Amino acid sequence: MKINSISPLDNAFTQIISGIALKHKKLFYSGSLPSERFPTIAIVGTRRPTPYGKEVTINFATDLSRKSFVIVSGLALGVDGIAHKAALEAGGRTIAVLGNGLGDIYPKSHSQLAQQIIQSGGALISEYEPHIPARGYQFLERNRIVSGLSDAVLITEASARSGTINTAHHALNQGKEVFVVPGNITSPLSAGCNLLIKQGATPVTSTDDIIEILAPHLLTSQTSLALGDNPLQTKILTLLQSGIRDGDELFAQCGTRADEFSQELTMLEINGYVRALGANQWTTK
Repeated sequence: MKINSISPLDNAFTQIISGIALKHKKLFYSGSLPSERFPTIAIVGTRRPTPYGKEVTINFATDLSRKSFVIVSGLALGVDGIAHKAALEAGGRTIAVLGNGLGDIYPKSHSQLAQQIIQSGGALISEYEPHIPARGYQFLERNRIVSGLSDAVLITEASARSGTINTAHHALNQGKEVFVVPGNITSPLSAGCNLLIKQGATPVTSTDDIIEILAPHLLTSQTSLALGDNPLQTKILTLLQSGIRDGDELFAQCGTRADEFSQELTMLEINGYVRALGANQWTTK
């Protein structure tokens, strides 16, 4: 993996962080940096998302990627990795900011994801020399670059005490918008999101809420609902679009035989209409 270095001022996309004090007054990167500024958003959150957190992260990252947003995150486990993967699957561009040198990918389990980011026209970025290993405090330092590269930060799920909140504070200090997905008030993993909203962060429930502020020219006038290839598929999609996620509940409300339901749900997944979230939870793509 080739590692390059660049001054932020030498690239139109990275000029936005020229005011941030870097360790070596330059960035190290592998892959391809955008040659110009595109709408860019950081998507960050907990390392152990619930099915809800996973779903909303996928939905936001997918929709924003399809609207030509660059997705920035930290390559960490959980929300970060989910956002990168969703952007890639949507055919978008994503950038990962590491908290260690690019000579070794951290976490190791995301080495393949890092390669996919590069191969898809994205980049890995670090302010650290390639040989610098991962240390805990460096990930907090890294967060200011995650927010600094972006026009805004979106937090999809986070506890009250987490590095994600640190990223939000960096964004606010940099004059960036902080968007937050509201969560269940009884869930500890939504406590950070709900707290930020109480403190003045902008709550969002759809990508249009973000686009309206950052890139209103990208808004479309209508959103069409997907239709299946037969009545049972359409019924499943309609139930999913109404907010039902549990496979057993979907089956019960469809009122059909188990083998028919399983077959049509499988076909919807194969054809790209639905996505499995794990634990028999489902969502539309």
